[in-house]
Amino acid sequence: MPQISLSSGSIDYQDTGGDGPVLVFCHGLPMNEKQWRKVVPLLKGYRCVLPTLPLGGHRRPMAPDADLSHRGVARLLGEFIERLGLDEVTVILNDWGGGQFLVLEEENRRVARLVLVACEAFDNFPPGPAKAAAVVCGVPGGVWLLTRLMRIPSFRNNRKGYGGMSLRGVPDEIMADWFAPATRSRAIRRDFAKFATSAPGRETLLAWSEGLREFDRPVLVVWAAEDRLMPREHGRRLAELYPQGRLIEIADSATLVPEDQPERLAEAIVDFLKQTGAEPARHSG
Repeated sequence: MPQISLSSGSIDYQDTGGDGPVLVFCHGLPMNEKQWRKVVPLLKGYRCVLPTLPLGGHRRPMAPDADLSHRGVARLLGEFIERLGLDEVTVILNDWGGGQFLVLEEENRRVARLVLVACEAFDNFPPGPAKAAAVVCGVPGGVWLLTRLMRIPSFRNNRKGYGGMSLRGVPDEIMADWFAPATRSRAIRRDFAKFATSAPGRETLLAWSEGLREFDRPVLVVWAAEDRLMPREHGRRLAELYPQGRLIEIADSATLVPEDQPERLAEAIVDFLKQTGAEPARHSG
């Protein structure tokens, strides 16, 4: 897998290549690029780039002084896009919502549009059931304990935790892959804890959200009708917040829409891209 050195450390990424419009996919905590494994093959004619961001599932530890707050990781995403020389990028988020804050930074000039799929928004950082996990991560040894608990099927599949993120259920081998780096590496656990406990207070989050109104480029908001983590009203509010926002809801899905409804999600993304001038390339790798 390719890697690139950034100011905070090296990250892995996948790149399907080709000369089609560029889509940059971001994942959740502590996931990786495999979150999108069902969707990317359906996006023919587009260049799909998938960085493994330092959200706890990353394979290479960041520098000890790396800024792994939501805004810090958003800036790192912008740096990644700049370093690869990507332009007119569509940034696609699911679960993690902090990538939205890239549009508040100077690095946003390469972002042409956003696709926000059932993600954190407004003051929902982290989502309700995940707040307990954030507290655990803030305790010395907490991330180590969490990785051990995730080996227990009844804990891993609990509908009030990770098990509630997908109606279909995330395969055990995928979940194990997401938690493997933190299981093996103390430095990765340090990064995991740093990010998981980084959400600021409600007033700050809402102030940042107000700033998103300045992003006057196309935004597609895709919300899951059976989501336990992301309030249904947040989908509507996000679509109204962005000047060019539009909303669709996908039934029979929880937070991980790429897991539960990949075909319908891919269709919605392609329709949005075509409607906003990002036609797929006829001959793309």
